[in-house]
Amino acid sequence: MAQSKKMHLSAPASGEVLALNKTTDPVFSGGTMGEGFGLEPENGEIVSPVDGTISMIADTKHAVGITTDDGLEILVHMGIDTVGLKGEGFSVSVSNGQSVKTGDVLAKMDLKLVADRGLAKTIMVVITNSKDKLEGMDLVEGPAKAGDTVATAYAKQSKKRSKKRNYDELATTIIANVGGKENVNSLIHCITRLRFTLKNEESANDDVLKETDGVIDVMHAGGQYQVVIGNEVTQVYDAVMKQLGNDFESDTSQTPPQDDGRNPISRAFGNLIGFITGSMSPVIGVIAASGIIKGILALLTLPQLGSLLNAKGTVYMTVSSMADSAFYFLPILVGFAAAKRLGSDPIIAATIGGVLAYPQIVTWGQSFKQMFEIGGFQFQFLNYTYSIFPMILAAWMAKKIGTWLKDHLPSYLQMIFNPLITVLVVSAITLVVTGPIIQGAANGIADFINWLVHVSGWSGGLIIGGLYQLLVIFGLHWGVVPLVAQQIAGSGESSLNAIISVTMVSQGAAVLAVAIKSKKANMKELGIAAAISAFCGVTEPAIYGINLRYKKVFISGLIGSAAGGFITGLMHGSMFGFTGSLIGFSSFFNTKNPSDLNSFYAFLLSSVVALVVSFILTWVWGYNDKMSVGKKVEKKKKPGVN
Repeated sequence: MAQSKKMHLSAPASGEVLALNKTTDPVFSGGTMGEGFGLEPENGEIVSPVDGTISMIADTKHAVGITTDDGLEILVHMGIDTVGLKGEGFSVSVSNGQSVKTGDVLAKMDLKLVADRGLAKTIMVVITNSKDKLEGMDLVEGPAKAGDTVATAYAKQSKKRSKKRNYDELATTIIANVGGKENVNSLIHCITRLRFTLKNEESANDDVLKETDGVIDVMHAGGQYQVVIGNEVTQVYDAVMKQLGNDFESDTSQTPPQDDGRNPISRAFGNLIGFITGSMSPVIGVIAASGIIKGILALLTLPQLGSLLNAKGTVYMTVSSMADSAFYFLPILVGFAAAKRLGSDPIIAATIGGVLAYPQIVTWGQSFKQMFEIGGFQFQFLNYTYSIFPMILAAWMAKKIGTWLKDHLPSYLQMIFNPLITVLVVSAITLVVTGPIIQGAANGIADFINWLVHVSGWSGGLIIGGLYQLLVIFGLHWGVVPLVAQQIAGSGESSLNAIISVTMVSQGAAVLAVAIKSKKANMKELGIAAAISAFCGVTEPAIYGINLRYKKVFISGLIGSAAGGFITGLMHGSMFGFTGSLIGFSSFFNTKNPSDLNSFYAFLLSSVVALVVSFILTWVWGYNDKMSVGKKVEKKKKPGVN
């Protein structure tokens, strides 16, 4: 597939930019002359929209042709039907063969004279050889100043794309445009995003990064500067970390600055989401894989399929242990990841996680064995396998105690007594106090949400299905992930996750419709890749690559997921594993009761509904190749900052 070269076109005057099909001249609006845009000018000074050479000046001075170095033939047509003025009201400042730069004055048009003659003042900028040279063009409609970039044209190239992206080059660009290495306070990554904590977000260059090949989008959310990469995020992260160097590793997990300009509530919420993200994102992959394995095992034990596997057989038990290990030792995995996020010792945190997952502790926890009794109040062991929140707090306590000990213990005692005291104190506090409180609260919240979704039925499905992907835009969905894990750990199922699953299918169907309908090669390529990603449970490439850029596509996906959520809630569907979307079909088989297929039928029906509704809405209403990209939303100021 050919790689499209991006070329920018600027506004030829100050005024309102509009899509070509919204102009009043049928020759231009119908695309007969080629792709381009219109502009309703505020003044009569016309400037060059590109760098190039003047190739044509109309005898009536109402049109100028420019040829770029890339061979694009640009026509700047001033007014509609102004050829009849025979040059009256126009003066040209350039000559044939003259080189011009973007923003150089081409001509002047007397807007009052044109209006007095009953003619439209609209300036047309058209690429007359679009069919031969372009794969497509994106446009930002709305107010613009002369010389502002308002359109991006994608030129056809004969060269084949390199099969392997240069991650080192991309990493260099990213580091430079987040303000340089010295501006990076910490860096983690999730499934699709590099999540920077920057010392000063104002030093980052959003516009350059958004135009960088390999970067889908940039977001400011949860106290983080998020660079959306897509499925290649791990390779890009490794390349960035390599360039940041070994000296940086000791600083990569620093907590965000205590005073970053936000109000305390906003700052605390952002730090909490960032901490949960850093603790959970490294282990999501293995949890998802384990969930798929467990679902497939449940499928193979179905009586309807002839019970291909015996649930008590050696093969089943062996493979099941592979799937269960990630959940059984989840406190260890989360502790290690949380410590990396905090910049503390991950081995100490993992050891504390090992205490919670120790077989004897687990056995006592399953039978609620009493530890001791004080004043008639009994302290009992609990089962912490599958748990998340107690270990996240334990990692935070280990960081605080470890730091205090570093400041107060002599250096010759640090190596042994720092981990000794930290493990003993944090493990004891977790087992006796914080673990039971947090685990009880987490189980209560998870059970309440499960109950609420079950009781609300179709209404809960409709609302959650219609709104969930809005959380993904800001990365706030990571706050929901631990609740889903807690639900599955506590009750073995999550009706909330069943609704979330169908929202992934819906956004994938919407972007698939764009890919199939579009005649632009770059849109087809990006759309197909994003659809596959969404059907595998990762919607960010679809959302940031296409769906949000054409807001009707995103809305079509939301409507489809609302319809799918309605079906899921109506049928009281649940998930018994973690992995969602189409690839997670096996998670809808009830591992405790394989013959109960209600949730699987709910998955099938809701997925079909979400696919059909989203696809048709996008095809009919949400997208066509003549649509322009929505105007970028300016970064909002932080609360309390003028």
